[in-house]
Amino acid sequence: MDLPTQLDRRATRARTIRRFVGGFYLTMGGINAGIVFADPQRYQHFANGAYLDFVTQQWNELVMANPSFWGLLLAAGEILLGTLLLQGGPWARIGWVGVIAFHVLLMMFGPGIWLWCIPVLTVLVPAARADWPQLDHGTQWTETRWVNANGHA
Repeated sequence: MDLPTQLDRRATRARTIRRFVGGFYLTMGGINAGIVFADPQRYQHFANGAYLDFVTQQWNELVMANPSFWGLLLAAGEILLGTLLLQGGPWARIGWVGVIAFHVLLMMFGPGIWLWCIPVLTVLVPAARADWPQLDHGTQWTETRWVNANGHA
């Protein structure tokens, strides 16, 4: 398989992952909004497994002081990140940075969360790297574009 074909497949796979992650974040935003409306106290024990006492303390003092507000803010953030990824173009770059940063920060909540975050990051980071070039100026990176960009018609 020649290099342009490999790049096109990699870009297609990255685009598919971006769309899946965008849809997943929209779904999770809806789920977190639903939790807020059903019972915002469900968030109460989320930080109990945190490695740093600071994280647990801030969670209990700040987030649990107004779990509806923070839960809806979380939902809005997830919906925003999902929308950015689905939008594509330069906006998706912001979405990729956001979802990767979200997972890295989520790891502060303890080893149980690591079981989710580490495998997810092993997919997100390579997918974002592969998707990044095709997000330039809202255009799609294609085999033809790659060949033309290198002066080979």
